[in-house]
Amino acid sequence: MSKLVINSYDEFAAHLGEELGVSEWLQVNQDRINLFADATLDHQWIHVDTERAKQESQYNSTIAHGYLTLSLLPYMWNQIIEVHNIKMLVNYGMDKMRFGQPVITGSRIRLVTKLHNIQNLRGICKAEIDFRIEIEGQRKPALEGIASFLYYFI
Repeated sequence: MSKLVINSYDEFAAHLGEELGVSEWLQVNQDRINLFADATLDHQWIHVDTERAKQESQYNSTIAHGYLTLSLLPYMWNQIIEVHNIKMLVNYGMDKMRFGQPVITGSRIRLVTKLHNIQNLRGICKAEIDFRIEIEGQRKPALEGIASFLYYFI
């Protein structure tokens, strides 16, 4: 898979309204879910108790935390785009974010992106990215919204 390479604000802006790319599939396994539960202190049984989830959950399985799915966005975003000539990148915000359906343990997800808007804010590039985290074999996404990043070009 080839990444989109960006060297300047103008190069970024040239992609306004375009699909920027799609990440590789990433499996969300129980180990990843357990590590996230430990990091966030969220040990709700629907995420970590595989035996109880098999019996009591409508999914017959544990499911990933919604915020785990969201937290994988930067990893998958870095598979899609490579931005050069920057001092730093800052997460700026999320808009219209919705969890569409849970990610059942063992499922594979990927990120699909489109450049929604871009602004030059006194030399800082504010990029708003339409994103959709898809679940393999499912029509409805796990998560979608608009992620805003600030790129500080040199």
